[in-house]
Amino acid sequence: MTQELFDRSARVTPGGVHSPVRSFKGVGGAPVFFKKAQGATLSDVDGNDYIDFCQSFGPLILGHRDPDVEIEVHNAVGDVWTLGTADPYSLELAEWIVKKIDVVERIRFVNSGTEAVMSALRLARGFTGRTKIVKFDGCYHGHVDSMLVKAGSGLAGGQSASSSAGVSENQAGDTLVLPLGDEVALKALFEREGDHIAAIIVEPLPANFGLLPLTNSFLETLRSLSKAHGALLIFDEVISGFRVALGGMAQVSNITPDLVTYGKVIGGGFPVGAFAGRAEIMDFIAPEGPVYQAGTLSANPISMRAGLVTLKKAAQPGNYELLNQRTDRFANALEGLIAKTGVDIKLVHSGSLLWMCPGAKDMDIHGPEDFPADLQSRFKPFFLSLLEQGIYVAPSGYEVMFLSHAHTDEVLEEALKKFERAFESFRK
Repeated sequence: MTQELFDRSARVTPGGVHSPVRSFKGVGGAPVFFKKAQGATLSDVDGNDYIDFCQSFGPLILGHRDPDVEIEVHNAVGDVWTLGTADPYSLELAEWIVKKIDVVERIRFVNSGTEAVMSALRLARGFTGRTKIVKFDGCYHGHVDSMLVKAGSGLAGGQSASSSAGVSENQAGDTLVLPLGDEVALKALFEREGDHIAAIIVEPLPANFGLLPLTNSFLETLRSLSKAHGALLIFDEVISGFRVALGGMAQVSNITPDLVTYGKVIGGGFPVGAFAGRAEIMDFIAPEGPVYQAGTLSANPISMRAGLVTLKKAAQPGNYELLNQRTDRFANALEGLIAKTGVDIKLVHSGSLLWMCPGAKDMDIHGPEDFPADLQSRFKPFFLSLLEQGIYVAPSGYEVMFLSHAHTDEVLEEALKKFERAFESFRK
């Protein structure tokens, strides 16, 4: 049935999917069509079950259809679908976040991580009166035009070339791209362009192009340089926020950004995004200030209520420690299987995120320039071996894996048996 559904879908939507990361273009064949999910399990249209390590690319920290969230969602649907007005649900979630997260004094809810980044960048430019934005190769910030750029072939931090058709040179030109983790290039850029830079934006835990943990020293340099030159520091915590810790990487690193973007976890599995930060900056947003931002479905009441239940449950005493320690044990067990089976796979993990990189077992990977040249071709047989054993991960060698509270010790024990068989098949 999957092939039939994909053939139909390809006739009515580009590539047969509604986001390219769902495509099987890099691994071949038709993408699996799933129709049900529960906890750590996905069920496809052909009656097959898979242990899910994609978890909708990260939002489901409690797993699919957590029972407490499900009850709240049913109650919410019975009350209201959308309002387009002021409401008590977004207020309650906003108050909870402001109370719990030190770096957040004001928050504005939107509909996606991309929208959160777009709004934060506009706010940074409006607040500083400057135009240039610094980003890093290897960090993804949604499909905002100005962020869909990569470093040019010339001097790092020079004029950037677009990574997507449809993005004009003018839009790309205000984005300065640097190698990830390169403090020398960063300092040199600020010496040349410091008076024109509105903000630095960074994933404090880069997790959308492999998993590339940064040193605290580098993040501290971002903080000190931006402050010295009057630029804002934006932490893009759409993935890491409320996942690696309650306060995200800002808490883990003990570094306070000026602005932070959120998404994924804060919606409990429903569409959401948010940007937040210091009150003096956030008050530049309309209707309080001159920077315009709006959204018909922003702060959707179902997302707000699902998100609050999710965050409260995730933040219960010991829960983050439990999930991160369970991920540590699972990663250690996977390392053991990699050694036992002799497969050429590098495993990186941080918090409840993991990344498996075929062809890089003995390589040091600090940024995209260190990736194996044939990573995607090596990933294809690995992905298919996992799929055959009933393990689902994102169909790209550059995407990370996510654990949830639904990945209990029993589930992970079963998963390890499947991974061992998949490793053996991949090695052959």
